Formats: sequence, structure tokens, C-alpha cells
Amino acid sequence: MHSNFFRKKINKIKMYAIVDIAGQQFKVEKEQEIFVHRLQEEAGADVEFENVLLVDNDGKISVGTPNVDGIKIKAKIIEHLKGDKVIVFHKKRRKGYQKQNGHRQYMSKVLIEDILTGVAKKEAKAEAKVEVKTEKKTVKKETKAKAAPKAETKAKPKVKVKAEKKEPKAKETTKVEKKEAEAKVEVKTEKKETKKKPAPKKEEKPKAKVKVKKDKKAEAPKTKVKKETKPKAAVNAKAKAKAKEEKKEDN
Repeated sequence: MHSNFFRKKINKIKMYAIVDIAGQQFKVEKEQEIFVHRLQEEAGADVEFENVLLVDNDGKISVGTPNVDGIKIKAKIIEHLKGDKVIVFHKKRRKGYQKQNGHRQYMSKVLIEDILTGVAKKEAKAEAKVEVKTEKKTVKKETKAKAAPKAETKAKPKVKVKAEKKEPKAKETTKVEKKEAEAKVEVKTEKKETKKKPAPKKEEKPKAKVKVKKDKKAEAPKTKVKKETKPKAAVNAKAKAKAKEEKKEDN
């Protein structure tokens, strides 16, 4: 009876925590060995885990939102190894399809050395100092931004004075330019009119030449046909006459 009583009392005194390590949640106690997904650190290196979700200390449970403040878990990597082989088999019936693969997960063996408390309070003070410095910098930037518009108001009247001086010069130049442009336009129109007058004479000459050429081409085949028909008829008549004379002489 006494032995069981003391065992129950010892179990209640133990402290445990639930931690997120490499995407997995583990219930962790002091001097416990666990297997987790492969960590980047080398074997024998000391590691600390800050993502503590729940802590039970002598029956006092504290739940994090999402993490519990002021608690860290100190651990040590014992070795890197591979897990047991897992066979993955796929099959589709009546399709002639089946596939089999094996897989071994890369893992790390970790020893939980201690569950540390009262750690995040120091970090909270450091964060408060950083926030104060950032607030001072933002105040300085805002004061500089307010001083900028004053310089813009001084620059505006200078721009107006320059614009007013340029306007009368532009008006004087436009009047002179208009007169010169009108004179140039009149000269150009006179030159164009003189060039247009001899143009119709040049157009009449090619028309007469085209007509003459067409008449010659039309008459040429007629004369050729007449010359070709006359000699052919004369040759045939002479040949017939010679043939008749030869027959008479033979008789």
C-alpha cells in the first residue's frame, strides 16, 4: 500500500510539455528520447525549441496563444538515421496497372535535457527597446515631411513671373511670322500657276503620235496580204502554161 502511494505522488510532481518540432507535436518530459524529422544541425549539437503549446508544472496547466511565454526546451541531437521501410503499393483492378515503391524517412534522434522556464521575459524587454527606437525614427521622418511643402510654396511665384515675361515675346514673333508666311504662300501660288499653263500642250502631242502608230499597224497587214497573193497566182499561171507547151511539143 505504501509503495503505490509514493509512486502516485512522484508521478504528479513530474513536469511535461507539448512542443512543435519540425511540423510535428510531441509530449516531452525531462531525459526522454524522441525521433523527429531530420534537423539541419549536426549530430552532437545542442538545440532549443521555443514553440511550446502547453505546459503542466505540478498540476498547473498553462496553454499558449499560440505559444506559452517564458518556456523553452533544451535538447541534444544524438544521431541522424533512417526510419523503417514503408511499402507503398498502388493497383487499379481490371486496368492492368500496379505500382510498388519503398520509402525510408530521414529522422533524427533527440534527447530532451531540460524544460526551461522564465526565458522569454528578457526577450520581451529587448523587444520593448526596439519599439521605442522605431517610434523615434518615425517621428523624425514625419517632421521632415512637414517641412517639405514650405519649399514648394516659395517656388510657385518664381514660375509665374517667368511665364508672364515669355507671353509678350511670343505675341510679337507671331505677327512677323504670319506676314512672312503670307508672302511665301503668294510666291508659291504664282510659280505653280506658271507651271500649269504649258502642261496641256505636252498632253496633246503624245495623243497624235499614238494615233499615227495605230494607223500604220492596222494598214501594214493589209499590204502584206496583197503582195503575198499576187506572186503566188502569177507563179501558178506560168507553171500551167509551161506544162501545156511541153505536152504539145511531145505530141
